Amino acid sequence: MNEQNQRDSIMSMARGAFEERVDYEMDKVIQNILDPNTKATAKRKITLTIELTPDDERRTIGVSVTAKSTLAATNPVATALYVTSDGNGELVVAEMVPQVPGQMNMDGTQQETPKLLKLVQHG
Repeated sequence: MNEQNQRDSIMSMARGAFEERVDYEMDKVIQNILDPNTKATAKRKITLTIELTPDDERRTIGVSVTAKSTLAATNPVATALYVTSDGNGELVVAEMVPQVPGQMNMDGTQQETPKLLKLVQHG
């Protein structure tokens, strides 16, 4: 078989740009798998869309490739809020903290006072 008739993968077209797009998405998927803030066993996916657009004479075909990755979402972060009054009759929300604000931890640090969020009254 001579060199002119050798066939190559569609992924090597556009001077390797198609393959480069797949590699780019694969890197994003690997980084997502290694991220401790995502579920380790969640499925990830890379989808390739190859569009072929022939001209009216069916002589030339425009080809485009889009690579898209579907990553695992980050793990949820939970907290708890406590609704109370600020002493002036205004409702406020404070994030719950593990211990009483100002109390000393075993490591010698103090529990910080949580910031208050003012609630907007509707009505």
